Amino acid sequence: MSERTTCLIAGGGPAGMILGLLLARAGVEVTVLEKHADFLRDFRGDTVHPSTLQLLDELGLGEKFGKLPQSRLSTVSLPGPPALMIADFRKLKVAHPYVAMVPQWDLLDLLADAGRAEPSFHLRMNTEVTDLIREAGRVAGVRYATAAGRSGEIRADLTIGCDGRWSVVRRSAGLRPREFPVPIDTWWFRLPRDAHENAELMPEMHDGHFAVVIPREHYFQIAYLARKGLDARLRADGLEAFRDRIREVLPRFADRVDAIGSMDDVKHLDVRLNLLPRWHREGVLCIGDAAHAMSPIGGVGINLAVQDAVATARLLAGPLRRGQVSRRDLARVRRRRLVPTLLVQAIQRAMHRLIIRPVIEGRRNGPPKLLVRLMNIVPAARRIPAYVIGVGVLPEHAPKWARR
Repeated sequence: MSERTTCLIAGGGPAGMILGLLLARAGVEVTVLEKHADFLRDFRGDTVHPSTLQLLDELGLGEKFGKLPQSRLSTVSLPGPPALMIADFRKLKVAHPYVAMVPQWDLLDLLADAGRAEPSFHLRMNTEVTDLIREAGRVAGVRYATAAGRSGEIRADLTIGCDGRWSVVRRSAGLRPREFPVPIDTWWFRLPRDAHENAELMPEMHDGHFAVVIPREHYFQIAYLARKGLDARLRADGLEAFRDRIREVLPRFADRVDAIGSMDDVKHLDVRLNLLPRWHREGVLCIGDAAHAMSPIGGVGINLAVQDAVATARLLAGPLRRGQVSRRDLARVRRRRLVPTLLVQAIQRAMHRLIIRPVIEGRRNGPPKLLVRLMNIVPAARRIPAYVIGVGVLPEHAPKWARR
């Protein structure tokens, strides 16, 4: 079975859903394919940063978003001795001076509902892109398969890969990212949280271990960071050995690590940091993690992907309406978003080298002393990481035609 749309978006994550909504509000016929039956998956990036909160306001969704269950982070600190506050969002001159921690499925459901209100928006769940269609030297759409075993084709003027770091669109288009060395992987799990416990995000460093405690509404989301390639060994060592690791790095939670019922409760993330030298070919474009996978350090990946989506919609809505999307049009997306991407990745690579690697190698238990002195001498310097994390180098705003 073959169908047709103007723009086909592979992947129903934040970038794909924002892009689909924006294009639909521009009057572009857009189809979003999401391979899962719903958005209910643990340990996806759940940070919604000040610039994304501003975007939701511009789209007329801020009030509905504010009613979602969430916790709010005003500061980011590193443990000591001495402890160091590295980012204070309260100092930013923005409408929302905090990072909202919201289950990503709630955000995606909100965006899906907003999209369905637009007559040219179509969302298909349980539908996975399996390959690209090529005609006359250009990509002309996708082949897909559904969970029910049905397959088909959707032809499109433009196919956009928003399908993450393992992008099928990217691979099928023959686009290969440049990989940067990463010293860590991450293991995600939950621990119980009492309602009165601190809502501040606080990394913990101790004797070669590194963990980040993220307060959620009813639990703590824990990221345990350790040397890359360690997953098989951790699972072979067994549950009690893993609990001991967590007791060592998070002694204040030693009385609740039994809440980790099995190693199946511990989700492994193979951390990647990469960048496509070229984001497009004729008829196809990659954005977000499909174009530049980010480290979880700073939690900026979603924010960057959403800003990619806004820039893409603003630059391509007109050409899509005219039915004439050129290579030059596609190249403009990369040019617009390249500097913010390079800068954020450079910061993440520096943090890997100067903070993360020394800790997991047991050479240091806290941030560099020079950084501590600088931040304490010039407290206003905390606004710089707060701005980079919370707003971004080149924040994008909703086009006038998409605002409500």
